Amino acid sequence: MQVIGRRQPTEYSIVKIIERVNTLGRGFAHCTPHLIARSDVKFAFRLARASMSSQLLKLASSSSAKGVKETCSICYEDSVAKLMFSVDGCWHRYCTFCIEQHLEAKLLHGSLPKCPSEGCKSEIRIERCQKLLAPKLLDIMSQRVKEATIPAVEKVYCPNPTCSTLMSINEVQEYTRATIVRLQEPGSSRCIKCHELFCANCKVPWHSYKSCIMYKRYIHNNSDNVDTKLKSLATKKGWSQCRQCANMIELAEGCYHITCRCGFEFCYLCGAEWKNKKATCNCRLWDERNLIRGRID
Repeated sequence: MQVIGRRQPTEYSIVKIIERVNTLGRGFAHCTPHLIARSDVKFAFRLARASMSSQLLKLASSSSAKGVKETCSICYEDSVAKLMFSVDGCWHRYCTFCIEQHLEAKLLHGSLPKCPSEGCKSEIRIERCQKLLAPKLLDIMSQRVKEATIPAVEKVYCPNPTCSTLMSINEVQEYTRATIVRLQEPGSSRCIKCHELFCANCKVPWHSYKSCIMYKRYIHNNSDNVDTKLKSLATKKGWSQCRQCANMIELAEGCYHITCRCGFEFCYLCGAEWKNKKATCNCRLWDERNLIRGRID
């Protein structure tokens, strides 16, 4: 109400913010303020950033009359050749905005990005993405590269629910030997990222004062109670369970096409498997409330 002028602000800090907003608004040909939910602020920033990036690219193209222009095969917009992104190996070229969107979509979807050209299998190297992606997305890409290079039988995921870092068996063993001085029970390991202890045999956080045999016996004797509580919590929170590895998954944002860390693809709503990148159910693909609201920083 204060931004659109229907109510006068009383706090000095709010007055200065509104003055700044109005000053910025006068710099645009058209500017109309709209009220949005706090949860949608990042999404609005993302749209504004995309719009300004597009305008800047057009401005660079128009101000460089002697520069060679190329047409992006994704958005069909003309850009200065030196601003185009070239994929190593196939040399397909795209504007930086389109390749940024492609990289982000693939990484958040759980896969390593390849050349967007249909049928092309050229990989996009992480070294080429340093200036295109936010630090957190670069970390995700680094994780995807690591997942692709570690054989399935040697993969170890930290069972700490706030970590889930991927490691190789050798990494875990070497780090554990280097950081644990006192003698531990067989199977005790330490995560290279969160540094928490876990059991490599049982694949759970470290079961203090219990051997693996005692822990498995305890879980077996209490499995009905544990399963009931987990299923009750999953139902309450709306979680979905992977049919292949039984991992519980919570959808924070994005579409209902889920790629589990084990590689299994399924529908978040009904659990039906996705085959050849296509759904085998009739569930809707997304809910607008779950779409990505902002770029990861």
